[in-house]
Amino acid sequence: MWSKNNIMDRKNTLLPHNHGSCLSSLLGSEGFSPDSTSFEEAAYCFSLMNDSTRLKIFWLLCHSEECVINISAAINMSPPATSHHLKMLKQSGLIKSRKSGKEVYYTISDSPEAELLHHAADGLLNIKCPNLDHRCACTHHDE
Repeated sequence: MWSKNNIMDRKNTLLPHNHGSCLSSLLGSEGFSPDSTSFEEAAYCFSLMNDSTRLKIFWLLCHSEECVINISAAINMSPPATSHHLKMLKQSGLIKSRKSGKEVYYTISDSPEAELLHHAADGLLNIKCPNLDHRCACTHHDE
């Protein structure tokens, strides 16, 4: 009898139908197909972008470094509500912060996930990032 476990067995991949596709070899390739945890982490990063406000905040921070007050003004939202979105983005590792005096400044993190979402957001919004490597010079400040 066919079961889900048959599909996910990397050493002896069994599929109920052979259509000549590469699915069987894809699932059987060691080191090629990510594990379930990797898919869950990727889905979480994408889920953060399912809110248009968070997407807008993330996109703004891909192209500048700003404090909560300026971000709030840019998106027409209260600072506490903006801080809630920033907290979620920061906990996920997509953005980072630095403190200067009493101000906290936010910008995109250097993580591969943040870079990927930056590329995706720019592409979906049909915007060309001013920097060729898709990292804006304005986000790099001495700490």
